[in-house]
Amino acid sequence: MSKVAEKLRQSRESQNQTVYAVAETTKIKTDHIRALEEGRYRAFSAPVYIRGFVKAYATFLKIDSAALLQDLEAELAEIEQFKEPPSLAADSHTWVDTLLLQVSKINWRFVLPIFILLMLVGLGIWGLRSWQKRPAKDPLAGLGSGLYQPPANPSSGSILPLPAPATNALRTNR
Repeated sequence: MSKVAEKLRQSRESQNQTVYAVAETTKIKTDHIRALEEGRYRAFSAPVYIRGFVKAYATFLKIDSAALLQDLEAELAEIEQFKEPPSLAADSHTWVDTLLLQVSKINWRFVLPIFILLMLVGLGIWGLRSWQKRPAKDPLAGLGSGLYQPPANPSSGSILPLPAPATNALRTNR
């Protein structure tokens, strides 16, 4: 049995504390307390949990946590699973993972206005070029010849009638 586990169990029993009382006060699961007292460190996924639980448990029992943590480090170094810290990166990387990682590093408060400005400049250039490439249309193309030609049928109503000539009676009144 491990030295740390033995110290924790003996200290708890000497203070007449139950596993349930320790769990309620420290907020550590009873299964984890039992695993610590039995030295079953493989029940934990990472050594950081073991260190934190041992420190909280030692503080509750009012025993020297610094010395206990040194003994724990020596014991964890003997376990193959805990010799090196666990990798924080996933084992397999896809191109999507790499892309999302790079996108998450972008400072969007700085990049977004620049991106919008570039998009507007690009749209402006595209609009100008397409406007310049459109076919030139002659605005006077549909006018025909420049000479005025009256309609062939004068009675079509498009010509106003001429006023009647003035009579001689009106001329004599003067």
